[in-house]
Amino acid sequence: MWTRTLLSWSTAVLSVLILSGCGEEKKPYAWQLPPDFPEPFVPEDNPMSEEKVKLGRFLFYDTRLSINDTMSCASCHEQKRAFSDGKATPTGATGHHVARNSPGLANVAYLATYTWANPVLDTLEKQALVPLLGERPLELGMGMHLEEVLQRLRDDARYPTLFREAFPDDEQPITQDNVVKALASFQRTMLSSHSPYDRYLRGEVSALSASAKRGMELFFGERAECYHCHSGPHMTNSFRSKDTKIPEWEFQNTGLYNVDGLGGYPGDNTGLYEFTGLQRDMGRFRVPPLNNVALTAPYMHDGSIATLEEVLDFYMAGGRDVTSGPHMGDGRASPLKNAFVRPFELNAEERADLIAFLESFTDMDFVNDPKFSNPFEE
Repeated sequence: MWTRTLLSWSTAVLSVLILSGCGEEKKPYAWQLPPDFPEPFVPEDNPMSEEKVKLGRFLFYDTRLSINDTMSCASCHEQKRAFSDGKATPTGATGHHVARNSPGLANVAYLATYTWANPVLDTLEKQALVPLLGERPLELGMGMHLEEVLQRLRDDARYPTLFREAFPDDEQPITQDNVVKALASFQRTMLSSHSPYDRYLRGEVSALSASAKRGMELFFGERAECYHCHSGPHMTNSFRSKDTKIPEWEFQNTGLYNVDGLGGYPGDNTGLYEFTGLQRDMGRFRVPPLNNVALTAPYMHDGSIATLEEVLDFYMAGGRDVTSGPHMGDGRASPLKNAFVRPFELNAEERADLIAFLESFTDMDFVNDPKFSNPFEE
């Protein structure tokens, strides 16, 4: 275990983490952060290391983590799509339907909560347990055949060494807990900071087109009012860093559904209400970050809106009126909808400008960065 001397405040500040039992000093992890990015929050029981990141990258792309050796984390999080999957909703390894859209993973280290509407999943380690072990729906299904999955890793020529290097204090390092810690460590390195908008914020005025600059004025203005929910460093009100005292998060109902005239959402996708049972939380979901949003279609928690243009139509209408099918109802009239989701008008040029601004969040360096690519293909 990691220990920190408590002899004095100054010693605590200046000391390095020491491996218990062997007395070896281990250097702090060297974050490669953009100049305007704070250090991410990392749980005390899973300090970052290059060895964990390296191991986590292999595990992220390894289909052997699934019950039938058919899916990996990357099956639902493709680098070319900013680690989303291009589907409305994914399907698990055994064909189970997963009700919620696979979100992108750019800058996922800075979220205060994970998945679309779970307030208790506040670390990447906790989140990883959902696709790995969950059975309803079953995604990877690792938990149903845990020992078999771990044995696959033990039998591999590569993994025994990678696990020993990542977890040198563990006598038997190939465990479920260490799989989770390595995956979380790798995901924390998925930092996106080279989009045109990122460069503009750092003083490169020419990084944005004239159209995107006009769209930015709309985005942060009082007509479109996008910024009320999509604000901060990563365009979401869900944020946490190493120095955050109280993590920032909100869940919002945007008027996507209103199946009962009272603000109801489809029964398998009720958002925060699923956890609280409070009517006011019906249909409330975490506000997604907008990094690389042009690459992560389709949109919304259930992937029910196909394009950015259709997303804009939805917000301009102040919600969605579903006129047929099992989810009929006028979300525009939902009493639970966020008050900032209200009708507004844009002309054709203004629509194009706002879309251009959203497209300026695309970081092609991120989606082509070899640090995040499939190591089995090298």
